[in-house]
Amino acid sequence: MKDAFKKAALEYHSEGRPGKIEVIPTTETANQRDLSLAYSPGVAEPCLAIADNVDDVYKYTAKGNLVAVISNGTAVLGLGDIGPEAGKPVMEGKGLLFKIYADIDCFDLELNTKDVDEFVRTVKILEPTFGGVNLEDISAPACFDIEERLKEELNIPVMHDDQHGTAIISGAALLNALELVGKNIADAKIVVNGAGASAISCTRIYVSLGAKKENIFMYDSKGLIHGDRDNLNGKKPEFINNTVPMNTSLADILKGADVFIGLSKGNILNQAMVKEMAKDCIIFAMANPTPEIGYEDAKEARPDAIMATGRSDYPNQVNNVLGFPFIFRGALDVRATEINEEMKLAAVHALADLAKRPVPDIVNMAYGDVNLNFGKDYIIPKPVDPRLISTVAPAVAKAAMKSGVAKHPISDWEAYEFELERRLGLDNQLSKIIETKAKQQLKKVIFADAENISCLKAAQIVWEEKIAHPILLGNVEKVNEIIKQYNIQLPNIQIIDPRNAANEQEEKTMESYVDYFYEKRKRKGVTVAEARGQMRSRSYYGAMAVEMGHADAMIGGLSRKYPHVVRPALEVVGAREGVKKVASTHILMTKSGPLFLADTTINHHLTAADIADITELVVEQVKAFNIDPRIALVTYSNFGSVPSGESAMLMREATKILHQRHPEWMVDGEMQAHFALDPDALEDHYPFSKLVGSKGANVLIFPNLSSANIAYNLLSNAAEMDIIGPILLGMRKPVHILQLSASIRQIVDMVGIAAIHAQRNT
Repeated sequence: MKDAFKKAALEYHSEGRPGKIEVIPTTETANQRDLSLAYSPGVAEPCLAIADNVDDVYKYTAKGNLVAVISNGTAVLGLGDIGPEAGKPVMEGKGLLFKIYADIDCFDLELNTKDVDEFVRTVKILEPTFGGVNLEDISAPACFDIEERLKEELNIPVMHDDQHGTAIISGAALLNALELVGKNIADAKIVVNGAGASAISCTRIYVSLGAKKENIFMYDSKGLIHGDRDNLNGKKPEFINNTVPMNTSLADILKGADVFIGLSKGNILNQAMVKEMAKDCIIFAMANPTPEIGYEDAKEARPDAIMATGRSDYPNQVNNVLGFPFIFRGALDVRATEINEEMKLAAVHALADLAKRPVPDIVNMAYGDVNLNFGKDYIIPKPVDPRLISTVAPAVAKAAMKSGVAKHPISDWEAYEFELERRLGLDNQLSKIIETKAKQQLKKVIFADAENISCLKAAQIVWEEKIAHPILLGNVEKVNEIIKQYNIQLPNIQIIDPRNAANEQEEKTMESYVDYFYEKRKRKGVTVAEARGQMRSRSYYGAMAVEMGHADAMIGGLSRKYPHVVRPALEVVGAREGVKKVASTHILMTKSGPLFLADTTINHHLTAADIADITELVVEQVKAFNIDPRIALVTYSNFGSVPSGESAMLMREATKILHQRHPEWMVDGEMQAHFALDPDALEDHYPFSKLVGSKGANVLIFPNLSSANIAYNLLSNAAEMDIIGPILLGMRKPVHILQLSASIRQIVDMVGIAAIHAQRNT
């Protein structure tokens, strides 16, 4: 497994364009005039404007949204001093997180120096380029000196996330944990195991929140930080505690302790040690990937404890992504000259307060449709919470203004929060939501194309990430040969060959499938021999396994044309009661959020009533993702602008039907697609439309299969949008058909969809 993951990680970084980030133009470059404006001679005008007023650099360049992620590779993750080149993948990854969580652009800079003066000098002379500096993976004690000097010498925000990120997130968690158990931070006995950059910064912020230094006991690898020691370097002396003997062990100091903060290495604590802690103790075991004590062990020993780790598979994950993107977002938006203590504390309190507010349905859905609410298992927000950007960034911006370090104050906070929400599209958490939701209840998913390499690679991801439990259909010998050839890790996975039963049980299963199918289809002209022949097809066999309850869902279609796989699904499983026409939708992941298109793969000839029925199926799916549907019925005409014409009249009549059935829905048509997606243009020309005042349609219903299919293929390929689908709608049980060219990522997404549909059926 370790070798397979290593291979996958290397392929992820090397396939296609190497690395994880690229630079793309943000202005028109279509013709010579555009180029003359972008460069010579037009570029001279902004240059002269900036020369007259240097602050105009924020107006005419990308500086205001550009952060440098800078490292010298001396403390990379848990890998240590591996050098600047080896640290570059991490820095690119950090830039990726800045972009996807806060729409901040990044250049990563790896400096080949361990000299503090040289490092500081290099960053200082780069100041005109960047709006902010994120220091990363720099070893202590140099990281303290570098950050302190850069904060003094630069007029842009600087933050060493390794220090302050964990401090801010854990600070918010600690405030809430103490509140839940009714303890005052000023009275709490706090034990900190670890004395590196992160531990020092965490402890500093706890002190800023009210903790008393005399109640804090910090340990490094050599023992208690004590005044009698002669080997304390860096910032460790800041937390000397002489109230107990120097040789006091970690086990002894934990007796009666209210809080344990672990920023060291795995398995430092045992159950006996935590049993000696105070009532309602708080344990933050943040070593990653192995905590100082495992979650299960800690809770078994102390059921009353509040536990947090750095892992996503347990409650209360202390994850830096809750902080740094939004802290820099707020700092950049007011052009702060620094990230000061007031701004960091504002982030702490914003995160703590957010955890106490009602959790959005989309977050509850991601974590198993449970009612997440403030309590011992929910003391900090989840990373998928869409409110983070509009909560933390404004809090940081306000603190910058109040503390006097903001050069561009914000006056209209309502408009600012709307702008933040629109930057990424609040609905664009969908892919994360699908995977997280699927993990909550593991379902068995049939892979009908197991002789396909992409299918097997996707199955490995699904198995490793616990998205579903794969069952493979195909020639056993051939599948195992591919698994071996490509070093795919699927230990003890079930492989079934419908053409060749491996044992008596498989023979009995096949006969039961044949009998069932024959009884179901004999009045459609199917003979027993034909039923047996059909069941040897992987598409029929997989659909029947779902129908009979031997699997929860099926995906297929990688090796056969779409109609040949849809037919078995319809004949074996069929539509659920009340559904007249099974349909399909594709989801395009646009910057504004998911865009649902239908019907993209199934129905050729539609009536107005059919289109209304299909729209209802799509809306049902959209609402299942906790997204409010905004529906446009699109064609070439706008509200009767073309009086006749088959598709215009069809969509006009379908709109009337939907208005009658669902007067409360935000649905309108017929209209051209650009009006559906541009609410301002729609309001200018058709102010009566039900979509006026919205963010634009997120559901597009087409008049026929041809237009819908062309639209999704054109948009997904020409615009290079991520796509999920096709999702079959209206089936009794989840059977989904992949495109012939589906990527591994698309297969994994569709397995997640199938698993969620299966959860809904249980």
